[in-house]
Amino acid sequence: MKEQYKSGFVTLIGRPNVGKSTLMNHLIGQKIAITSNKPQTTRNRIQTVYTSERGQIVFVDTPGIHKAKNKLGEYMVCVAERTLEEVDVVLWLVEPTTYIGAGEQHIAKQLSRVKTPVILVINKVDTVKKEEVLTFIDAYRKILDFADIVPVSALKGTNTDTLLDVIYKYLPYGPQFYDEDTVTDQPERQIVAELIREKALRCLDEEIPHGIAVSIDRMKYRKGGKMADIEATIVCERDSHKGIIIGRQGSMLKKIGSAARYEIERLLDCQVNLQLWVKVKKDWRESDFLMKNFGYDRKEI
Repeated sequence: MKEQYKSGFVTLIGRPNVGKSTLMNHLIGQKIAITSNKPQTTRNRIQTVYTSERGQIVFVDTPGIHKAKNKLGEYMVCVAERTLEEVDVVLWLVEPTTYIGAGEQHIAKQLSRVKTPVILVINKVDTVKKEEVLTFIDAYRKILDFADIVPVSALKGTNTDTLLDVIYKYLPYGPQFYDEDTVTDQPERQIVAELIREKALRCLDEEIPHGIAVSIDRMKYRKGGKMADIEATIVCERDSHKGIIIGRQGSMLKKIGSAARYEIERLLDCQVNLQLWVKVKKDWRESDFLMKNFGYDRKEI
């Protein structure tokens, strides 16, 4: 192993919707984390791996830090806050603004307790004038002592190379954790479930998405591996939601299914026969048993 090789763990934190998953997908160059403009899109820790000549960065994408409203919310906040202590670098993603609201103040408070270097990443700079960026940097500099501040646009890929340089600056020297070709530690089934959930989030109204989960009931490759059969269930909390998810004569479910199938085929690199069902499990977000069923296990955090 080269003596100058660096490797370490980096977490992305920030309020829901600041573009954490978009940034990670851009840096890795593949779609691993699901993205949507609705909060609470990412529910579990997702590890993705970036390997280059200089070293290996293992990104740990966490759910957004926010004030919890139910058991699922508590679980998500626990995961996010514990991660801060376990990584080599923290990237805090924020929107380009001089107004620092209660949510951001809450995160700053959490970060002031950790010894890990914190890099402030001001995202979405493509939406503001260049000269304004300095005023945003100034506003944030007053609330926390950052190791570095980097303005980027995750969507356009602006300044993301600089961000990688800055991350490497703070990583320890050491061997790589994963093979060169590893992109994520997520099991395939979990990524497939997340992709279906992403499409449901994108197609549905504001009201429903928080209350949905997706379970993969069956996933099997046919002989030769050129075709996969996948059966999945979208779980919602109310009968009225079930009707909306299915849509008139099944039209909404069809729309979700075909959008998800396209992405899953790209992921698995084969044709996919996808069948979707919808089930109602009332208040599943308040049930430890059901949360565990859908992959959110409190014991694992």
